[in-house]
Amino acid sequence: MRTSPIAGELAGLPAAVDGAKVVVGRADAPHTAQVLVDPRCGYCATYEAGGGETLLKLAAQGKVKIEYLLASFLDQGGAGGSVKAVNALRASVDAGKFAEYHAAVFASQPSGAFTDAHLLAVADAVPGLRGDAFDRAVKDMTYRGWVADAEKAFEATGAQGTPLVLVDGKAVGAKNGAMFGAKAFGEALHGVGVG
Repeated sequence: MRTSPIAGELAGLPAAVDGAKVVVGRADAPHTAQVLVDPRCGYCATYEAGGGETLLKLAAQGKVKIEYLLASFLDQGGAGGSVKAVNALRASVDAGKFAEYHAAVFASQPSGAFTDAHLLAVADAVPGLRGDAFDRAVKDMTYRGWVADAEKAFEATGAQGTPLVLVDGKAVGAKNGAMFGAKAFGEALHGVGVG
């Protein structure tokens, strides 16, 4: 399994569940970024490897907090496993490993569907994540209801697809593709006062 090159920087980055969102970073950060992604979205994986890592580094520095809205709409066209992946991501919050696991899940996006075995293998790359509680939550789909609520919250935004990043309510990096490159997205974030 591939891990994110910034995995070490993400260790200990706080994450908490707030309704249908997962909030990463310090609560008193001066800016808020809302990130809408679906684990099965190839464009989201490209975003996470570029702009997403830039945003997480800024969260680790206390410059922005990130509100993840984890969608699973790609499962509507078939069994892609987005629901399973979002359930596992929710379980990683309880283990204090969301930022690391989130990065690893997108870095290890399978060519087929997410399966329990794949999600647990990805978790092996995140020190301290695997354990009885996490493994059981993945296998038993413990957070199925939360996953459904997150999808409803995503749909309520009116977004037509993923990825989408809003910083303090304004879309950033989508029109010109800047979100897909670390440097370009960093410049786009700097342009809206983050950085």
